[in-house]
Amino acid sequence: MRVAVGRDADIVTARQLGRELAAKAGFVGSDLTLIATAISEVARNIVSYADHGEIRLGLAERNGLRGLLVVAEDHGPGIIDIDQAMQDGFSTGKSLGLGLPGARRLMDEFEIASEPGKGTTVTMRKWCR
Repeated sequence: MRVAVGRDADIVTARQLGRELAAKAGFVGSDLTLIATAISEVARNIVSYADHGEIRLGLAERNGLRGLLVVAEDHGPGIIDIDQAMQDGFSTGKSLGLGLPGARRLMDEFEIASEPGKGTTVTMRKWCR
């Protein structure tokens, strides 16, 4: 499932679709909220820093566990220093600098790849226990 992200309303759409897919995967309660929040954070970064991109949502399976896969991709300016960007409180914009590190804490797996001038891809997974 793909959600084009370019404005605030798209963040809400990605969040809702992610929550619905997570529920189908078997997530309940607070896990649904954690997943929706992580999706919101990476989608907000696309709108704020890259202008447009997309969120891809899918089911994942590994060693008998079911989960949710979230891939946020943009072709924006990229991140010069990923280590710095992953520190709480660091922001190149006017935010609190909690988006990427917060999303990392909310999900079970978090990977980020970025190249200045080419864009950023964040891949996250949450496993249903």
